Amino acid sequence: MILGMVKVAAATPKLRVADCSYNGDLICRQMEEMEEKHAVIGVFPELCITGYTCGDLFWQSSMLRRAKETLLHIVEESRGKQILIGVGLPLEWEGKLYNTAAFIQNGKLLGIVPKKNLPNYSEFYEARHFSPGQEEIKEIQVGEHRVPFGMNLLFSCVNIEGLVVAAEICEDLWVPCPPSISHALAGATVIVNLSASDETTGKDIYRKDLISGQSARLVCGYIYADAGEGESSTDFVYSAHNIIAENGTILKEAKRFQNEMIFADLDLDRLKNERRKMTTYLQKEEVSYYKVEFACDLDYSEKGETDRWVDSAPFVPRRMEDREKRCEEILAIQSMGLKKRLEHTGCTHSVLGISGGLDSTLALLVTVRAFDMLNIPRENIIAVTMPGFGTTDRTYQNALKLIETLGATLKEISIAQAVNLHFQQIGQNPQVHDITYENSQARQRTLLLMNLANKYNGLVIGTGDMSELALGWATYNGDHMSMYGVNASVPKTLVRHLVTYFAQTCRGSELEKVLLDVLDTPVSPELLPPEDGKISQKTEDLVGPYELHDFYLYYVLRMGYEPEKIYQLCCQAFGERYEKPVILKWLRVFYRRFFAQQFKRSCLPDGPKVGSVAVSPRGDLRMPSDACAREWLEEVERLERCL
Repeated sequence: MILGMVKVAAATPKLRVADCSYNGDLICRQMEEMEEKHAVIGVFPELCITGYTCGDLFWQSSMLRRAKETLLHIVEESRGKQILIGVGLPLEWEGKLYNTAAFIQNGKLLGIVPKKNLPNYSEFYEARHFSPGQEEIKEIQVGEHRVPFGMNLLFSCVNIEGLVVAAEICEDLWVPCPPSISHALAGATVIVNLSASDETTGKDIYRKDLISGQSARLVCGYIYADAGEGESSTDFVYSAHNIIAENGTILKEAKRFQNEMIFADLDLDRLKNERRKMTTYLQKEEVSYYKVEFACDLDYSEKGETDRWVDSAPFVPRRMEDREKRCEEILAIQSMGLKKRLEHTGCTHSVLGISGGLDSTLALLVTVRAFDMLNIPRENIIAVTMPGFGTTDRTYQNALKLIETLGATLKEISIAQAVNLHFQQIGQNPQVHDITYENSQARQRTLLLMNLANKYNGLVIGTGDMSELALGWATYNGDHMSMYGVNASVPKTLVRHLVTYFAQTCRGSELEKVLLDVLDTPVSPELLPPEDGKISQKTEDLVGPYELHDFYLYYVLRMGYEPEKIYQLCCQAFGERYEKPVILKWLRVFYRRFFAQQFKRSCLPDGPKVGSVAVSPRGDLRMPSDACAREWLEEVERLERCL
């Protein structure tokens, strides 16, 4: 099990209406199965001990007595089990009948939550049989158990940090102000819903959106257990549409009409970290809650394999149709940002350095879109290719073809003579290919671009991407600097998909051919002389694979996870591609460079934010330039020692 995750389950037994003993045995067997798979929370449907469709049988004293006896039987069968179980039953108290959810763990009845919102329209007549529950907590006697009874109950696990469970029942979710809102504001991180929702055409889509939206709004895990086959079909059919969601994402969804038991891993760290960032997530002080504590053996909760899918490219949408929509949206944000800057400054020219690599290609494509929006001729884009000591014919030719195809104005300036003169001035041996040798070229290129911008009264458009900025893989006051950085919040893995998307929009054209060859070219700053005419300096050989660094970047900045958890997630996502020592090697490099290179990010040019992660010092990453990485690196070292 990955650090900070808990396995949860939702199940629908194929019950018999009004046969409490039979239903109780089914629930116990499914509880055993949940326990075997190390689920920490298990949820069953509304009124599952009796069946939801009992109708006026809810007035029968014998059935209510058998329901309570069955509840106590389930409590006894749970002895020695670590899982927290929520089961539904009708419960009589002080002359009134309530639709309730009883919570059980390790031989104890922990508490009972009544349903508040009772439907009384054409399909349902719950108000005919039940009384609405109240928020106020009172103690009631159930067999030998003296337990809290009321809506405002929180079940808090004392040894799993962040696991706080609260309940609502079916219709409670569908009303304008669901009880789960107050529950979450009071500290609940997981909401369980014991439900019996009849099935009609199209209702499953609405139900799924409702649960997903509620989990997003409350930043919580949401476990929805639905009634299914076994309920009376006199007027309605129930589909067992069980759903587990987390912060707007559906983690697992049951196949309808199959009474399926589903499992998923909830990431409590994600929920805690998201809430921590939301200063508008405020607890309602006027609402009082009763907290019931329970303990789950940590050895139990940490056993078992996670079945949670971990995306190896978190910045890139998984589904192709989503990816195309996202790419178009990002390109629109980038070009609209540049359009506004051009309008505000009154500039009708832009200057870009075009290397024939991915980043400068994307920057040029974005600039072309912005110019088209403003009806400025594309020839006002001054696209500069600046061959140096490491430029290869492949990238040089691609740069020329790209500029020509897009209709920009080509300007070619070799930097070799100027850089050699500079070497003489500072006493640099041109045969020593050190950092001075490399950075002198990068700064010479930026000097040319800045002065050309003055000459044409234009803006220098930055081409560097967010992955390079995160690693500090940019020459300070070289490619690090521009007048507007259109790629500043686009990670390297996403740059590739944006250029791919652009190529797909112009199939069969000369532009597509150029873009595909750019995509096939190794990532390189081309600052060292080529070998046999081919690129000798490959960035990923030096700083590590960008797919790993983008993965680290996402979970460090977006989720705030600690190194151990990022390592575990990375092993899950990349286990077939990278050995564990390799993952840790580059994780160490990431932390070392990320902390050491903050001074470059502290003075970044303006640029549009396109996603949930960015490194701008103004609106996103407020990080001191001299922060110490020691504790993060020590944790990586500890993981290395454990291999």
